Amino acid sequence: MIPRIEKITEKKLVGKRLIMSFANYKVTELWKNFMPKRKVITNNLTDDLISMAIYSTMHFKDFKPTNEFEKWAAMEVTDFDNVPDEMDTFILSGGLYAVFDYKGSSTDNSVYQYIFNIWLPKSGYILDDRPHFEILGDKYVNDDPASEEEIWIPIKSI
Repeated sequence: MIPRIEKITEKKLVGKRLIMSFANYKVTELWKNFMPKRKVITNNLTDDLISMAIYSTMHFKDFKPTNEFEKWAAMEVTDFDNVPDEMDTFILSGGLYAVFDYKGSSTDNSVYQYIFNIWLPKSGYILDDRPHFEILGDKYVNDDPASEEEIWIPIKSI
């Protein structure tokens, strides 16, 4: 799996967030809370959903399944003029990303093992301290082996 390298500009996101760890993974709770309310976001740029994680600078350097991070269920919007009640805003700063077109179940973590343990060490890049995210478009179906999504990993040159 060879990624494409993309430089993005700043994005405005609106959604819901929760603090969790991989040992106490509350992603189902987060999405169950967000999905019924996503239709009240009226200024979204697309219908794509964004699953974003914000890790501390030491999260991967001293990785433990109990390390906490902030997980988002969100959509990209044109502005923050009409933020629905009970939703938060986030400005995703621009930068360089490795984008992996992934096909498979969202519960199969082997793609991340490949990205971090095989591709990244050989790539000429290192992780950048910015949010990681997945774009869940119209071909995304949760837990379906035929599901498709884009995995965006923040990188910078060595």
